[in-house]
Amino acid sequence: MDAMDVLRLALTSKVYGAAIETPVSETPSLSARLGNRVLLKREDLQPIFSFKLRGAYNKMAQLTPEERARGVICASAGNHAQGVAFAAQKLGVRSVIVMPATTPEIKVGACRARGAEVVLFGDSFSDAEARAFELQREWGMTFVHPYDDPLVLAGQGTVALELLRQVEVDGPVTVFVPVGGGGLIAGVAGVLKALRPDIRVVGVEPDDSDAMFQSVQAGERVRLDTVGIFVDGVAVKQVGAFTFDLTRRYVDDWVRVNTDEVCAAIKDVFDDTRAVMEPAGALAVAGLKKYVAERGVRGETLVGLTCGANVNFDRLRHVAERAEVGEQREAILAVTIPERPGAYREFIEAIGARAITEFNYRFAPREEAQIFVGVQLARPGQRAELVAGLVGLGYAVADLTEDELAKVHVRHMVGGRAPEATDERVYSFTFPERPGALLEFLTHLHGRWNISLFHYRNHGSAHGRVLAGLQVPAGDEAAFAAFLAGLGYPAVDMTANPAYRLFLT
Repeated sequence: MDAMDVLRLALTSKVYGAAIETPVSETPSLSARLGNRVLLKREDLQPIFSFKLRGAYNKMAQLTPEERARGVICASAGNHAQGVAFAAQKLGVRSVIVMPATTPEIKVGACRARGAEVVLFGDSFSDAEARAFELQREWGMTFVHPYDDPLVLAGQGTVALELLRQVEVDGPVTVFVPVGGGGLIAGVAGVLKALRPDIRVVGVEPDDSDAMFQSVQAGERVRLDTVGIFVDGVAVKQVGAFTFDLTRRYVDDWVRVNTDEVCAAIKDVFDDTRAVMEPAGALAVAGLKKYVAERGVRGETLVGLTCGANVNFDRLRHVAERAEVGEQREAILAVTIPERPGAYREFIEAIGARAITEFNYRFAPREEAQIFVGVQLARPGQRAELVAGLVGLGYAVADLTEDELAKVHVRHMVGGRAPEATDERVYSFTFPERPGALLEFLTHLHGRWNISLFHYRNHGSAHGRVLAGLQVPAGDEAAFAAFLAGLGYPAVDMTANPAYRLFLT
């Protein structure tokens, strides 16, 4: 396939039997702050609150009568599932959707409400996909791939056809596209490069789920061992063959962003539109902001595709906690102060007029105290000035603003010291978030080594995150390593992490 093939398929796509032509929204606040005209292509306003409806409907609307009679099947825990269910309902086609058992009930219910038959299987997308292929062969149904299908990516390419009518400017235009398996960016880039090769296309990925970027760099499809769990809508270990080939030829540039930057972008979109994006839905805006900051772009037209708004409400507390850090408007610090009367007041005086966003401390019988403090910043770049000022006054300061362990776990545990917990090893674990999963995890974890520390907090995603300490005496290292290898849960050694060392040992 080339750009002209994508254009031809997009122009002959059948999407509007289910999808709508979404508007382009202005962003007065974000535009003023970035010094560019920032527009949002609002795919979050589709009937299923995601662009995925376009590709699914286009594929299914072009099935033969025999294929329609046999029905369709897909594997998905997210927006593709709802797109297939919605399209099937519109077309009167039987649909079976295989989802991991970890899928939140709101998504399962949304598919069932549209008449889909939902099969819950396994703990991961890979488990569900393998089961879907088994059922497809057994029942003779048509598999609707979430991205690696010419008709699916061409359906997504209709977004670009609309953009060309909606954004009429003479100057430079750059379009920022979120990337998971590559269906959206392959379709959009193919159409734009066929009709307007002067429009730049920038792909945006999370820095912990960048399969497409790594594949483009390597010149071949790369399979990631693990993917990040926060921006779950684009958490793909390997991109599609069709989508990779198109993307490597037609995408001009790449930006990778972290969790905090995505959370800040969710807040930015909300401030200008009052709409709440899912993490993947704000990914393009996060990349747009980083692109402007790194390249000094001014006075141009920048378009971000807000691709979805299917977010669990309970995830928003985590988003709110991280947004200020992502906007570089909060510093998270560990500061050593003397353990004596008056030390608090002296430290607050050193902070000056800046607002304190968080302050955690617990008394310990020692000469020095560790405090975990959040400080509001007036502008990006002020964090380094704050740290330098405190160090200049004689305080020992550890900057934890970029420390994931500090922000997810330690900030909720300050003061929990246990000098009796000798030989403690601390690990961060990830496990499937479903009813009974925490008990199952603890059952697997329990063994010959005592659990000396444990912190878990539900973040409303498909995966739970646990910080656990286990007492492993000298000489048990080999047995403990074998135990971790057979545990079945991803584990990362955090024993040397500075936040853990400062506040929990």
